[in-house]
Order: sequence, then C-alpha cells, then structure tokens
Amino acid sequence: MQLAYNDDHRMLSETLERFVTREYAFETRDAAANSESGYSPELWSQFAELGIIGALFDEDAGGFGGRGTDIALIFEGIGKGIVAEPFHAVLRGGSCLAAGNEEQRALLESVIAGESLVTLAYCEAGSDYAADRVGTSATRDGDAWVIDGGKIAVPFGGVADHIVVSARTSGDAPGRGGISLFVVPRSAEGLKIDTYLNVDGGASADLAFDKVRVDANALLGSADDGYEILDGALSRGLLALSAESLGVMSVTADMTVDYLRERKQFGVHIGSFQALQHRIVEVVIGIEQARSAVANAASALDENAATAARTLSAAKYTTGHTGRRTAEEAIQMFGGNGMIWEVPVAHYAKRLVMIDHELGDEDYHLQRYIALGDG
Repeated sequence: MQLAYNDDHRMLSETLERFVTREYAFETRDAAANSESGYSPELWSQFAELGIIGALFDEDAGGFGGRGTDIALIFEGIGKGIVAEPFHAVLRGGSCLAAGNEEQRALLESVIAGESLVTLAYCEAGSDYAADRVGTSATRDGDAWVIDGGKIAVPFGGVADHIVVSARTSGDAPGRGGISLFVVPRSAEGLKIDTYLNVDGGASADLAFDKVRVDANALLGSADDGYEILDGALSRGLLALSAESLGVMSVTADMTVDYLRERKQFGVHIGSFQALQHRIVEVVIGIEQARSAVANAASALDENAATAARTLSAAKYTTGHTGRRTAEEAIQMFGGNGMIWEVPVAHYAKRLVMIDHELGDEDYHLQRYIALGDG
C-alpha cells in the first residue's frame, strides 16, 4: 500500500526536502544535535517559517494539516536528514494542548509559530512503556493541584517552556481511569530537571516533582479523564516514529549501495559479490514492506483514530524490526568505516536503533498487536 499524496502534500514534501538538502548538512546537524540544548533554535525558527510545524496540526488547533498523511510525509522527510530538532516533542505535547482550554490552545499557537517549546512527560521507571502505569500523583489543594513523582526520558524536557505531565488523580495503577494531564512550566518551584544528551543526538531529561504546585488552569481537559487525550497524542507519536524510520532506512540503504559500488577488495568492487547483493536486496524489500505498514497506519489514523491502535503497533513493530536489520547490515558492509564518527552512516544506524526503543520497542508492540487482536 502507498499513501496517496495530493498537490499540497507534494509541495510540502519538496519544500522540506530542499531545506534539509540545502541547510541541513551532516556537519550542521551534528553540531546542533550534540549542543547543550540538543538542537538549533535558529533552524527550528526556519522550520516554523516554512510551515513544517503547522502542518502537524489541524486548522482548529491553529495549523493547516494534522492528518495521518501529513504526519507521515513530514517525518519521513525529517528522517532522511536525521533532523535533531524537537519535532517529536512538539507533536506529542502539542497534540495534548489541542484538547485543552483557551489558554492552552493559545500556547499551542505559540508553539506552531516556533516561539515556544512544549513536550510530553508520560513514561516512568518500571512502567514498561505502558501509559496507564502512572505513579506520579496530583492532589487537590483548594483551587490548586500539587504534583509529586517522577518521569524519565522526556524529550527536550530541559529546554521546553512547558511540559504536559500525566498524573494519577484517583484510582490505582495500572488503570486508564483516574489519569489527568497538567501543563507545567519548566520554571515551576519544586521541579527538578536532570538533562542529558542522547546517544543519537538530541536531548532528554528525567523529571522529579516535589510538591509542585500548579493552579486550576493547568489541568488539561477534565480531571480523571486524561487518558484518551494522552493515548491520542501517543498514537500520533507512534506514526511519526514509524515514518521517520522509513526516511532513515531509505537513506541508510542508499548510502550502503553507494559504498558497495565504490569500495574495492581483491581488485574488484565489493558490490559485485553475490552474497552482498542478496543481503542488500533483502534490506530493500524489508523497507518496502515497512512502507506499506506505515501507509496502513496513516490511513487508519485518518479514518478512525480510536481503532487505529493495532495498525500503529504493526507499523512500529515492522519499522523497528526492519530498522534494526538495516542498521546492522549497513555497519557490517561498511566494516570499520561504518564506526567512524565522521561517517554519516554510523549516526543513521544509531538513530534507527533509538527509534525502536521510543514509545515501545518491537517486543512491546508485537505483544500489544496480539493482545488487541484477541480483544
């Protein structure tokens, strides 16, 4: 299955591809990804001016896209340049803000304009990727809420202006009921942020909430009923990761084919070795199968987001499995050259490995796929 892109999609894709090709050289990306903030604010502003951020959200949220096809198109393009800027953080956090009150939706408009950053903090130590295993608590104190607990691996949690936080306001974990979402400013008193750079570039943070007090307007949606909003944001995040993996894999395969054509051993190009030809062909076939899985997921998200979960898990599993194999084959065929920092293929391979572990690895999504089928 292939996604059917219209003229607007093709124009957006060409704009993104031109910008990444012209302005996002590997050296530029490497410097941004390994800077203290994990990204380039200047490049982020340019992405906003081009409308790339706005295309992730629908008109009601202040954007002009927001469908599964838009997300798939943009993140495949981002993957081709292993773009380090906080697209995933903004998509997940912004998708939650779109369901919020007037103040929170105004914040989303600022995010789309590239003026503010928002991210989503849902994962906790020992939660095994499950969004309903929430130990962080929020209790009422008059007109305010007091948050206690911790979150891990929050993308750009150290530089985001606001953080959408899942917390349990009633019931016990695991359980979808009793989960609420709060929009917490990074500067909130009692919030401790431990930042670090990821091995594939970009920044993340672990958060500790010690009696963090927020006012009533910080509640996003209704108390105890935040899971549906959270699940919708994570669904969009799963599609984005799967589509990004496609872009990363396609460039990794192209670089590997080019290397096989150029590298000589025993006086001949190693691309002439039949064993290597068979291996790279299997990689390319796997990528096309993954492309169909992503197209199915994008279509399912457009048609009925509530029933798209199983298709999204299929896409995440397929891209995770194929991405890992693509990375392994590329490094093996490049040999020692594939481990050199200055050679881009090593960074593409690392990104593929890391994508598999975001929002659930292939083992998690295979089990989820099976469980959803049984249900």
